[in-house]
Amino acid sequence: MSLIPDDLQFTKEHEWVATTSDPKTFRIGITDFAQGALGDIVYIQLPKVGDSVVAGSICGEIESTKSVSEIYSPLTGTIVAVNGNLDSAPEAVNAAPYGEGWIAEIAITGPLPHLLSPQDYSAITA
Repeated sequence: MSLIPDDLQFTKEHEWVATTSDPKTFRIGITDFAQGALGDIVYIQLPKVGDSVVAGSICGEIESTKSVSEIYSPLTGTIVAVNGNLDSAPEAVNAAPYGEGWIAEIAITGPLPHLLSPQDYSAITA
C-alpha cells in the first residue's frame, strides 16, 4: 500500500502538490505509488527555472531501470525552483518522494485546477 499524506493534493497522473509559505507558489513531485511502479530511478530531466508550464502538459521526464515516464505539470504557471540535488541523487525520489525527492516549485498564474484529495487519490490507486 502506498503512502498518501493528508496535507497534499494529487493528480490522476500521480503527481502531488504541496503549499509553500508563498500562497501563489506550490511544490510538486511524484507520488509514492508512482515511484514504486517505476522502480529504481536513475535519471530525472527537470524543468528549467523560468519555464512556463501548463497544467496537464509534460514538464520533465523520469528514467528508471524499468522505463521512462513523463512528469506532467499539475499547475499552470512558471517554474521558480527545481530540486538540483536530483541531478546527482535521483534515487531521492525513491527514498523520500514527499520530502527530499520533490521535483520543482511553480508560481501559479490564475486559479488552481481541480486536484484530487488524498481520499480521492487513494481510491484510484487501490
